[in-house]
Amino acid sequence: MKSNNHKMYLLLLALMYGGAGIAADDHGHEHEASAKTEQHEEHTEDEHGHDEEAENTVHLNEEQRRTAGIVVEPLMPKPLVEEIEAPGEVTLNTYATSQITPRIEAQVVARHARLGDEVKKGQSLVLLSSASMAEAQGALLLASKEWQRVRKLGKKVVSEQRYLESRINYQQAYSRLLAYGMTEKQANQLVNNSAIGKADGSFTLLSPQDGTVIRDDFIIGQMVQPGDLLFEITDESTIWVEARVNPNVMQHIHVGAPVRILSGGNWISGKVVQIHHALDEVTRTMAVRLEIPNPGDHLHPGQFVTARIQVGSSTTAAMSLPADAVMRSPDGDWQVFVEKEAGEYEPVEVEIIRQIPGLAVIGGLEPGTRVVTKGAFFVQSELAKSGFAVHNH
Repeated sequence: MKSNNHKMYLLLLALMYGGAGIAADDHGHEHEASAKTEQHEEHTEDEHGHDEEAENTVHLNEEQRRTAGIVVEPLMPKPLVEEIEAPGEVTLNTYATSQITPRIEAQVVARHARLGDEVKKGQSLVLLSSASMAEAQGALLLASKEWQRVRKLGKKVVSEQRYLESRINYQQAYSRLLAYGMTEKQANQLVNNSAIGKADGSFTLLSPQDGTVIRDDFIIGQMVQPGDLLFEITDESTIWVEARVNPNVMQHIHVGAPVRILSGGNWISGKVVQIHHALDEVTRTMAVRLEIPNPGDHLHPGQFVTARIQVGSSTTAAMSLPADAVMRSPDGDWQVFVEKEAGEYEPVEVEIIRQIPGLAVIGGLEPGTRVVTKGAFFVQSELAKSGFAVHNH
């Protein structure tokens, strides 16, 4: 009996300790599984952070940067230039322009220059023929012969009246030829040759200046009248821009003020040369004439441009960027693109403190931060292609 009781006791002990061991083992496995789950979650969060950072960055190779014209500059405080922005139109510099017209009725015989030609002062432009000129040329030859004869005889032989009449007739005949369109050199050549056959009424109009032929609306054989425009020649090394300015700000503009115009994506500097003193009846604006150098002949009359006229400068420095370097993010905030390293750009939100024509004064970045100042739209477009919405708070 005792033996049976002892066996039962041992069995109970085994069951108790065995169950506890199983429970402890199960608890250990649960703890290990929990730790592994936490590690996996941490690893997943880490990977998600790296993916988000990668997706929030634009990578451009050297060829892409060059093609897009990407320019990166360190953001530094600098004085602000106060400017007035106004629309403008390119016009001829009329002070450097000439119109060639006949002074008498004539017929076009030959053309010596064409539209677009670069001509020099004194260069032949067109050969004309006129009955009036033939009559004047003949009269000069006769008057010249008579004057040479009388002058050779002298006042001792001929009367004073004849002497004066001969001289006056010659001067009048000579002046008439000049008035009809011949130059002094051409008239002198006619007189010195003394050939009656040269008095055929033909004469050549010459260029009065160096420049480019911008108009030549005539044809060979055409009869032209006094004042008809045959050629227009201009020196295109400088052109004018007529800027239309609100009359309320005219008191800030003065002759000689620096200006710049935007044409074809490029800024060209110049100066104010004249200020009109009457309002345009249609636009109710004042015209300000700007002189702009045009060495590459990129500007032509009729082009519309944006003009900015300097009216002062600030005494305090501010962090500013070109206006088109500051973009709207998908959530509506202002942002710029910061260069992390060559070819790698990250959008960073900024605050616009103030805007002036062409510039935005910003806050939120440290001085020296390298920012995309040109080509930001292209960088933003590349970011949008990835389908990632920027929320960089």
